[in-house]
Amino acid sequence: MFYLLVNAVGLLVFIGLAVLFSKNRSKINWRSIAIMVVVNLVLAWFFTSFSIGRDMIDAAAGGFNELISVASVGIDFALKPTGAKLQGTFFTSVLLPILLVVPLFDILTYFGILPFVIKWLGKGLSKLFGQPKFESFFSIEMMFLGNTEALAVSALQLKKMKADRMLTLAMMSMSCVTASVLGSYTLMMPARYILTAVPINVINALIVTAILNPVEVSPEEDTIAKMGPAPAATEDIDSGSEVLAESEVKEAVVAKREPFFSFLGDSILGAGKLILIIAANVIAFVALAAMVDKLLGLINPWLSLEHILGIVMYPFAWLLGVGAHSFDLAQFMGTKLITNEFVVMGSVTNKISHFPEHYAAVLTVFLTSFANFSTIGMIVGCFKGMVSDDKSKVIAKNVGYLLLSGILVSLCSAAMVGLFVW
Repeated sequence: MFYLLVNAVGLLVFIGLAVLFSKNRSKINWRSIAIMVVVNLVLAWFFTSFSIGRDMIDAAAGGFNELISVASVGIDFALKPTGAKLQGTFFTSVLLPILLVVPLFDILTYFGILPFVIKWLGKGLSKLFGQPKFESFFSIEMMFLGNTEALAVSALQLKKMKADRMLTLAMMSMSCVTASVLGSYTLMMPARYILTAVPINVINALIVTAILNPVEVSPEEDTIAKMGPAPAATEDIDSGSEVLAESEVKEAVVAKREPFFSFLGDSILGAGKLILIIAANVIAFVALAAMVDKLLGLINPWLSLEHILGIVMYPFAWLLGVGAHSFDLAQFMGTKLITNEFVVMGSVTNKISHFPEHYAAVLTVFLTSFANFSTIGMIVGCFKGMVSDDKSKVIAKNVGYLLLSGILVSLCSAAMVGLFVW
């Protein structure tokens, strides 16, 4: 009972921190915030405490497991030694299935299925929560596509958007998770908590950014442009309502569709690049962390990156109600922020089944996002390549808010799910 109370207080503290660092508290739409918090708590309760909710999550997890098993057929064919069994490694079991999952989601996009789902879910969230249409649309878009991909296909809208509203999108991008890597996550962590975290993160991204960076959006600005590349246009940093010439819009969004098999080939190559990027990051970050630990050990055998991060993140971990596991959780949280979620998931995958249920749920939900230092560079670089220098500089000057947003969303999601798992 005590740690349940701590968990509840922790959620209030995390929301309070967002209010404390808000850029304009007087503009916060508290009615909208209250609705989103209540809906998110109901979702967390439904998915964790009701048999039908758990069955839905288990069914989704089973779907991803089937995808992985289908992917393993191709992996075995290409890599299994003749007459021998292929030994599973992080690369073969976790990363290579992405070669199937990414093209599958791209095929759904090619035939208009995924854009249709994203569009109507986004409109539904906007109606329910009273948030601007595009921010609601973008929250769903980034859940399926990831941060840089969602920004890329929304480039036309970005061209028309004012800088402070664009900052909101950059902050939201810190909390995304690409659907194409969920299958890999479910191989390492409890699938039911991974898949519960995804919709909870979406709404918490809207909550946290609406508090940290409240922006008034006029009816003229509250529109959704079609998905597509942005045309070249002159823009002013404070202008959010400039009108693009009709010919430019048509040229940007009504492009001749690429032949299917050419499109599929590009998608597979893109998936291969994604695997190499993840593998390179994991190898480099794990090696760099080991090197830092070696250097710190020369100063004092107790000193390590994990211990330092554990001290920094300890208060936040304790507020999640994990009791004696607070320091361990804090180390995992800090390591994830400095490296990435794959590093931490890989280190606990063989141990998490022995963790207390509340601790396992909180840790899994916290890890289920791209919120880390390297993601900041990706987002800043993405905006720099798509919008004017004035607007991209606004993003670059607020990297602290990007990181704060990502951390608070992960903490709020972990706290909300943790309330109902003991």
